[in-house]
Amino acid sequence: MPGHDIIVVGASAGGVEALTKLVATLPENLPAAIFIVIHISRHFKSFLPNILSRKTSLPVAHATGSEELVQGRIYVAPPDYHLLVKRGYVRLVYGPKENGSRPAVDPLFRTAAKAYGRRVVGVVLSGTLDDGTLGLMEVKSFGGVAIVQDPNDALFSGMSKSAIKHVDVDHILPLSSIASTLVSLAHEPVTEEGAKNMSSENEIEIEPDIVELNGAAMREREFGKPASLACPDCGGMLYSLNDKGLLKYRCRVGHAWSAGSLVAGQSETQEQALWTAIRSLEERGELMSQMAANARDNRPISAKRFEAQAQEARQRAEIIRQALFQGQLPTKQTSNSASQVSKESRESELTTLNRP
Repeated sequence: MPGHDIIVVGASAGGVEALTKLVATLPENLPAAIFIVIHISRHFKSFLPNILSRKTSLPVAHATGSEELVQGRIYVAPPDYHLLVKRGYVRLVYGPKENGSRPAVDPLFRTAAKAYGRRVVGVVLSGTLDDGTLGLMEVKSFGGVAIVQDPNDALFSGMSKSAIKHVDVDHILPLSSIASTLVSLAHEPVTEEGAKNMSSENEIEIEPDIVELNGAAMREREFGKPASLACPDCGGMLYSLNDKGLLKYRCRVGHAWSAGSLVAGQSETQEQALWTAIRSLEERGELMSQMAANARDNRPISAKRFEAQAQEARQRAEIIRQALFQGQLPTKQTSNSASQVSKESRESELTTLNRP
């Protein structure tokens, strides 16, 4: 009889440090497969398997596609691909981003829960915002176990706090206690009601996850109520859904957002739009100045009008620039702000290890 042998782990900011400590205390004969998603930019090469390999005797590698699921291995999502768990194998897909990320934690948790039900353990570690919360809900709804790093123990507590707020979590633990709990769960027998074995010949038919759907399948889906909001990724209309009491949004092409991640995505889109507006106004000011210079000798009235338009464009650009600068940190920071900067500096040092 299998144990809780499918362990899915999600992390973001502060996740590299948390993962290195977690895997360092896992035994080499662990009877479970571990799947890891950590948010990383697609513009960087990921060295996470190399980093983790230095701390554990378990084999660690990026998942490579539709490969067989093997116990005693650690599979890491490569940059820019969602990592999914199927019955007996793992899969990589270049699907729509969720919560502004690809890979995202929620698709990993969802697909593992659907494929293995009560055998799944979902683990949420350090990170900001709330990716992983809905996925952890799925793990629980299929009878799996939910573990969350204690927010007071996490370098960044956003993901932990969100999971604890919305999910009936089984264990809230400091990082030092999570590995031993995973080992105990892996050896704890689990009864699978009506589940088939793990061979590909007897693969359970599971409805594809939304990140796997093609255009025709997406067009047939019900998306919820129009939210009168635009998707930060593609600009399409967002539809609101209330999933197990947690508000989320999805557009027609499949981009998914929690309320918190949508606010963050909108902030990035708004800043980009404001800088674009500044650039456009500065260019207009420069063009009007050149036209004024060209007309100054023969058309003085037009030259004055062009100069006035140049000044107006630059004044508008300055108003937007000042609005952007209002969000910068004050010169003298409070002790709490300084502590946060210190945390971010440590995270920056860890992230540097992932850069090419």
